[in-house]
Amino acid sequence: MESQLDYHTAKALLEWQVEFGVTETISDVPVNRFEVAPEPKAKPVLVAAAQARAAPVRPMHPAPVEVDGTVLARAASAGAHDIAALKVAMAGFEACELKRGARNLVFADGTPGARVMVIGEAPGREEDRDGLPFVGAAGQLLDKMLGAIDLSRTENAYLTNVLPWRPPQNREATPEEIAMLLPFLERHVTLAKPDFLVLMGNVACQAVLGKRGITRLRGEWDEAMGLPVLPMFHPAYLLRNPEKKREAWADLLSLKVRLRD
Repeated sequence: MESQLDYHTAKALLEWQVEFGVTETISDVPVNRFEVAPEPKAKPVLVAAAQARAAPVRPMHPAPVEVDGTVLARAASAGAHDIAALKVAMAGFEACELKRGARNLVFADGTPGARVMVIGEAPGREEDRDGLPFVGAAGQLLDKMLGAIDLSRTENAYLTNVLPWRPPQNREATPEEIAMLLPFLERHVTLAKPDFLVLMGNVACQAVLGKRGITRLRGEWDEAMGLPVLPMFHPAYLLRNPEKKREAWADLLSLKVRLRD
């Protein structure tokens, strides 16, 4: 409904109301003047964007990549084209923690290219001190065993170990250590070119044959790395169990027959 008041009349009425203190219009709904109006909520997307803009920019660092020691050992050993180069590669290998606690790299002893390659377990205290495998009392016994069938490390036998570094307190090698260093042993056998492998003890059997239980395996010819393999008691074991020397002698005679044939 249109207002019937003209401009001047309406203006006069408003001035009269202002003069009497009427400064606000009144609606049909009451208004609580003491209520604090809440701040309007930002949309979630806008809030997230604002927080992203306010957050400091941090540089992205890639997570460290764990390198497989076995892969490194395989690459290092594959690059060795002769036994001297293999020794250098093993001396420079840093992925095995055993190296940090050992005094010397125990690489090999004897005659490279010999028909018989003897593989032991791991260096002991004397081997770690001298940097040679099979020294001390166990080494002396091994020399006597080899001599009984006309073998000698100085003429026609080649000696090495599965592990080139001494484990702490002469503990047994772990499966992880054996697996890591196996590429070096495999390359060593390839470069040495023996006709027969003699495995002294459980660790050597586990590394080469993937089997344990030397009392069951000893004296039974097997094949691995493309070669005939003879498991035998370790000389250190024979020193602790001299009654087993009879069985060791039988194994040596079996090796002698193979060499003669």
